[in-house]
Amino acid sequence: MLSTMFFAFLVSFITQLIIIYVSNKKQLFIDKVNTNEPQKFHKTPTPRAGGIGIFLSNLLLVFNPLGIKFLLASFFAFLSGIIEDFHRNLSPKLRLILQLFSGILAVVLIGAVVKEIRIVEFPYPLAVIFTVFAIVGGINAINIIDGFNGLASGVSLMILTSFGIVSFLQKDIDLLFIILVNIGAILGFMFFNFPKGKIFLGDGGAYFLGFVISEVAVLLPYRHEIVSPWFSLAVLIYPVWEVLFSFYRKKIIRGTSPFEPDKFHFHMLINKRITRDNPKTSVFIWTIVAPFTLLPVFYYNNTIACAITALLFIMTYNALYAGMVRFKLFKKF
Repeated sequence: MLSTMFFAFLVSFITQLIIIYVSNKKQLFIDKVNTNEPQKFHKTPTPRAGGIGIFLSNLLLVFNPLGIKFLLASFFAFLSGIIEDFHRNLSPKLRLILQLFSGILAVVLIGAVVKEIRIVEFPYPLAVIFTVFAIVGGINAINIIDGFNGLASGVSLMILTSFGIVSFLQKDIDLLFIILVNIGAILGFMFFNFPKGKIFLGDGGAYFLGFVISEVAVLLPYRHEIVSPWFSLAVLIYPVWEVLFSFYRKKIIRGTSPFEPDKFHFHMLINKRITRDNPKTSVFIWTIVAPFTLLPVFYYNNTIACAITALLFIMTYNALYAGMVRFKLFKKF
């Protein structure tokens, strides 16, 4: 199994190397610095196609029956982002349709749905709808936290490590295979992305990893009843809460579109108020997120403990966010 992770790392590593060379020479996939987009923090033009290497590494999933279905379902999530990375403006509606198609394909091909959340059991049609929207939400959640070198990829590594440990404990070799392939692929990317930012994940990579993580989060409790669905939520609580809080902040508090980027995401405030440094921002947030993401592996079957973990993270996040706002941070933007 470790050899699989190594081969995934190798494919990703070599692909990133090629993309960096070709992109800089031919000016392909380049994320320019002369942009007014609030989520841009880099100072030199940088290739934004790291997701290609991660996706190509996942072609190793053809050697796994579950992996083949997984790869087919993930393709449209990846496509919804890689088109943007080619600088072809994709309308939000079409992007959402492609991501919904990935979620629907995951249910049809793999068959896993969120049947219950311990306190309530869903009728199958509702379970399907809930699962598809949970996957689409997960696809976008990783993209939202993709703001600094290594941030999204580092958080994804922690999430997949937790899922991988529990898959190993449950002797779920097929699911563990998928997780290890993606851990290797992310490591191959991070070699160039952190801390220097020689290549970015891009929308394709962020959406693809979002699909991988959200589908694994559905599969674990579906395939193993001992695993609480709240374990998946606890492990994913940072990107999930970032999406929910951002929607509330934009739509309810500021009266703006929740789909428009702004300067007030948690990682942006950490960078502006505390670290003032790109890679240090990622390390700072990793340190905050790690306990909430990794500790639930010790009580993955305990719904109450997992729910408390998620709640404690929300309280920590909100306290930090409020503290930064009270320092009149917004006046600096």
